[in-house]
Amino acid sequence: MSDESNKDDTRWRKALTPEQYRVTREKGTEPPFTGAYYHLNEPGTYRCVCCGNELFPSETKFDSGTGWPSFWAPISEENVQAAVDSRHGMVRTEVLCPRCGAHLGHVFDDGPLPTGQRYCINSAALDFVAAPRDSQ
Repeated sequence: MSDESNKDDTRWRKALTPEQYRVTREKGTEPPFTGAYYHLNEPGTYRCVCCGNELFPSETKFDSGTGWPSFWAPISEENVQAAVDSRHGMVRTEVLCPRCGAHLGHVFDDGPLPTGQRYCINSAALDFVAAPRDSQ
């Protein structure tokens, strides 16, 4: 896959829906309980909607009750990037795609074991790829 980080704004606007653009490129947040993947409970992989980077396995998804898809761990620590977010009068840890710089959501230290983390991710930042079904 090509390096998506150098795509200009015009190309991002053409490649993404307005909501995907607002969330991933402008650091927006979708309203709680409205995202396409909030209630999804199928086996598969959640990828970055901008570049296809694999982010979260469905095995780490859990219902946090917050209104956004939540995960207790990414596929690999290298597949997500953390940054300090001090917008909106609070300090949080922003989660970004390291490949293309897309804003994905935030991570908090109030998740379940074994990690204790809650990656609170916008559905608009994700693309779900279902696991192949057995052909038996």
